[in-house]
Amino acid sequence: MNRRTFRSFWSFGLACVLGLCSPLLQAQTASEGPDQLIKRLSTEVLDTVKADKDVQAGDVRKIVVFVDGKVMPYVNFTRMTASAVGRNWRQATPEQQKRLQEEFKTMLVRTYSGALSQVKDQTVSVKPLRAAPTDNEVIVRTEVVGRGEPIQLDYRMEKGPAGWRIYDLNVLGVWLVETYRTQFAQEISANGIDGLIVALAERNKSGSASSRRN
Repeated sequence: MNRRTFRSFWSFGLACVLGLCSPLLQAQTASEGPDQLIKRLSTEVLDTVKADKDVQAGDVRKIVVFVDGKVMPYVNFTRMTASAVGRNWRQATPEQQKRLQEEFKTMLVRTYSGALSQVKDQTVSVKPLRAAPTDNEVIVRTEVVGRGEPIQLDYRMEKGPAGWRIYDLNVLGVWLVETYRTQFAQEISANGIDGLIVALAERNKSGSASSRRN
């Protein structure tokens, strides 16, 4: 699989995680299991991508509007960011933690938005959930089926007062949080928490300028 195709499926998973779903996104019901939630979100994301030419074209500004217009009810983004930052998260001040979440979210949207143009005719098959009814953390395993071999796309999820939420995703054995944890640790080791915030902000500004030029 080439890098562009890999990124397209990771972007599809991120679309679910970051709330890039239909404006008619339904509220999660108390009886909705984690596998049912992923199936519904995946279907809504695919329908949105197929129906919106701007999203297919990777329009960053429109995607950002979609994401910012939601409260991300199906993701524990604080946990996702904290896990990516690693042990240094506890050393960060509340303001630094807030900035890290903002810049990390912006970076994810900008990094993977363009790859959504590769997501067109796929469907999602959710594998049988291997978990006990009392489990509060599960992995929902899915396959994205289209042309060529099915693509593994899995979600780590936790159950809280508001229901099930996503905090990590995996494409072909590569977990998103682990990937960024290594990069972030190197930046923090060299320049501290503030250095990581600055690096993310500069990357996001560069991506914004590039998107305007395009």
